[in-house]
Order: sequence, then C-alpha cells, then structure tokens
Amino acid sequence: MKNYNFLFIILLGITLTNCGGKKKGENTLFTFDNSNYKAKYLPQDVVELGVLNSNSKEIDSIAYFVNDKKVGSTKGFKKLPFPLKDRKLGYQNLKATVYFSGESSDATARIELVSDILPKPLKYTIINTFAHDTASFTEGLEFHKDTLYESTGMKGNSYFRKYDYKLGKVYKQVNLDSKYFGEGITFINNKMYQLTWQEKTGFIYNEKTLKLEKTFAFDKDIEGWGMTNDGKYIYQSDGTEKIWKMDPNTQKMIDHINVYSADSKIKSVNELEFIDGKFYVNVWQKDAIAVVNPENGAVEGILDMSGLRKLIHAKPEDVLNGIAYNPKTKTIFVTGKNWDKMFEIKVSE
Repeated sequence: MKNYNFLFIILLGITLTNCGGKKKGENTLFTFDNSNYKAKYLPQDVVELGVLNSNSKEIDSIAYFVNDKKVGSTKGFKKLPFPLKDRKLGYQNLKATVYFSGESSDATARIELVSDILPKPLKYTIINTFAHDTASFTEGLEFHKDTLYESTGMKGNSYFRKYDYKLGKVYKQVNLDSKYFGEGITFINNKMYQLTWQEKTGFIYNEKTLKLEKTFAFDKDIEGWGMTNDGKYIYQSDGTEKIWKMDPNTQKMIDHINVYSADSKIKSVNELEFIDGKFYVNVWQKDAIAVVNPENGAVEGILDMSGLRKLIHAKPEDVLNGIAYNPKTKTIFVTGKNWDKMFEIKVSE
C-alpha cells in the first residue's frame, strides 16, 4: 500500500460529509429516516428511502426523487430500496413528497456516493524532450491535424499560438484583449473553442484562419479552466471536482460529473485531455495526472509526474499544466506553467 498512499498524498484532498441534514427553512412535518444512513456510500450499496412521521399523519403515498428525478413511489408508510449502482459519483440529493389528507409535504436529505475503485499507479517513459517558452503561462495544450496549439493565461499576456514544437517556430499567435485571462482550448466541428478564467466568456475561432467568429457567455456561474472534447461534446473544468459537458452548437451545459479517487473528491481539476475514452486531468498544484472514467467520475489511474521536477528549471509555483495527445504517434505531451521543457511520454501500468 506504500505506493498508493504516496499517490493519494500528492493527488487527493479530504472532504467532510454532512449526511442527511435538514435544510434551513425546510418543512419538518416529515423528515427523512436517516438513522441508518452512512457517511459515504459505495456503488454496490442500496439505500432505503423512508420518512419519519412524528405527527402520526395518515399517509396516502410517498413519491421519492434523487437529484430531482423521480425514482419510485410507495403506498402508505412503506420504504423504497434504492440501488446506487451505475449512478454518477457525488452528492445524491434526496426528496420525498408525502401525500396525506389531500395535502402534500416535502422532506429532503442527501448522501454522498464515492468510488469503490482503488486507482492503479501508472508509470511513464520519456520519449523526447523539447524546449518550451518560459514566458508561456500554459493553460491549454492540444494537437490538431499534427500541429500543436498552446493557450496561455495572465491578464495582459494571454494568447494562443500554433507552432512547430520541434523547432520552436511560431506559425501564428493570437493575443487576447488585456481584460481577459486565457484558459483551455479545444478543436471540434472545424472550430477552435477557448475559455477565459473569471470573465465567464468563451471564444469560437475559425480553425483555418484562427479568426474570431463568436463570443459567448457561460450559461453557468462558474470559472473557466481546462477544455477537451470527445468528437461530439465539449468538456470543461471549473477549478472544482466537476467536469462539465457542453453542447458545442449551443454552448449550453447539459450535464456534469464529479471526480472522486476512492472516497475523496479531487478538487481543482484543471487541464483536460480525452484519450482512448478516458479523461486525463491535471490537478492544480499537484505533480500528478489522474485518469478518470467519463461515465461516473471515478479515478482509475494516477500518474506520478513529480520526477519531471528534477529535469526542469522552474519555481515551485510553476505547476504542471498542459496535456496534449498526438494520435499519430500515440504519445502524450506534457509541460507546465513557465517551464523550460516539454516532454513527450508514453504511459503504461
């Protein structure tokens, strides 16, 4: 377990759970029976949904909801077993609508669903090392048609560029207005999408000319961090444990997952890359990359990148950030903010 414990130290953040608590101002005519609820549940668990009837009302029926979706109903005071298998990880918000004497009343609670997977330790082999511009505060890194693109942050010095990473030759650079802090990029549907950090603004460019075609506002009150796509949808991080799913045609958020390694949330998910059906994610201020199941948010592997620190000249605050997959070579390129090197690697168990 020594290797696993070390990986957990460099990657994980511990969170505390308040299970089944009452909400301020909640109607307490009925409350959830959470006497046997656990602090954290696993996907193989079944939770019993039921209410306490402290006022001895004659109950006609109860409708149960999890995350605002109805999952079943019961007659009278009967409980409802609810399997947690195949649900996305994170908090499950419970609601019971109790019908009695022609009236209804709601009770709410929540439980936390965590991962039952112990992440595998992964290793990497350095294939090549390339020079990296130390003035680049890297936020996004992506290959498109065999060419590498990089976006950078910092207000007044945010840009993205298309360049020859072997020679360091810049083909084209587009500077952002000084009021924007640039973040992640991704290419989909013949367009390049780009996020900004706290300005809640995104940009869409023509993939060939890199000319700005549209500016859009985030439809959620979130920050913009990393960005990737699976060929159909865009995925972006917001600096929390969430990875959001966006429709590229409307720029609307349609879903999200919560990233968990075992029973702990992974906060500060940053740069993203979609590789062979999995998310590879940087975790801000951690020298590690997590491999995440896009269906439920479970971390399945952890890549310890701390060894790269010995090979670069960088300040401690110059963190690992930037993951780009080259499908032609089937290798991954990684770098960091203001690093003097970029590494081409292959990953294995």
